[in-house]
Amino acid sequence: MTRELFDPTAQLEKVAEGFVWTEGPAWIAGRGVLRFSDIPNNRVVEFDEATGEVTVVDAAAEFTNGRTVAPDGGVVECSHGRRAIQIDRTAQVDAAHSVEIAVDSYLGKRLNSPNDVVVKSDGTIWFTDPSYGIKRPVEGHAGEEEYGDRFVFRFDPETGEVRPVVIDVEAPNGLAFSPDESILYVSDSSIDPPDRDNPNPLRPGGHAIHAYDVFEGYTAKNGRTFAEVAPGLPDGFRVDVHGNVWTSSLTGIQIYTPVGERIADIPVPEKVANCCFGGADGRTLYICGSTSIYRIRTKVRDARTVAYG
Repeated sequence: MTRELFDPTAQLEKVAEGFVWTEGPAWIAGRGVLRFSDIPNNRVVEFDEATGEVTVVDAAAEFTNGRTVAPDGGVVECSHGRRAIQIDRTAQVDAAHSVEIAVDSYLGKRLNSPNDVVVKSDGTIWFTDPSYGIKRPVEGHAGEEEYGDRFVFRFDPETGEVRPVVIDVEAPNGLAFSPDESILYVSDSSIDPPDRDNPNPLRPGGHAIHAYDVFEGYTAKNGRTFAEVAPGLPDGFRVDVHGNVWTSSLTGIQIYTPVGERIADIPVPEKVANCCFGGADGRTLYICGSTSIYRIRTKVRDARTVAYG
């Protein structure tokens, strides 16, 4: 199975370093760059694959975290500082980090601190909303959980509707769809502080990726544990065209089949926060280590490539 994912000669390569905590990688095909966050430094940074140049495109970014590329090419981002989902519509042609707020509230209450995001092929924006950006001083601004919980939301830009789709994960973090969008995967990072002062025994903390069946494109049901990730926690992850889940962990990237069988590991010399597929052919996996960006060549691409045609 490993040979279907990598060439035997594939090697992990460090391509950029000197950060504090890298997160939110997204491949911007129009310019051949990887855009990512250096959260504690409050920066958005780009790595140019052709030149190897590293450029800070926003030095006061309001603590962006996860991001993804929408079907129309816009880069959708999570902002801890603004407690919002924002969109950069010019990223494919311009390095300037120019954003507009897409959504920042639910039922009149401010969001906590959106963490990671995925755009479904119908254009709806699905995102996780734990509280790291309002509980950790280095990741945002101090604040309260105004709606009183931590949900996964679906936002419809056409109607403006914001609806919770997953409410039973203690600290929802990374998320992704299966290739046919029939399953939503959500990681729980709640054993990593800050946890609730009085945890709900019906929503125990954990270090698992959960799976939900998606009905009619907007309802997530039948939640179950997909995989327990150890050592460390599952943070951000991606799903390839075959439905395999490539997830972060304490020691590197772990790869699981669509039925939750762990089939391969990519050791990384730093704690890993997230990853994404990129490169000219979409088959380079870029990895966010704690202080560095790594990459490795693969034989697969992101499932989003198929969903967006």
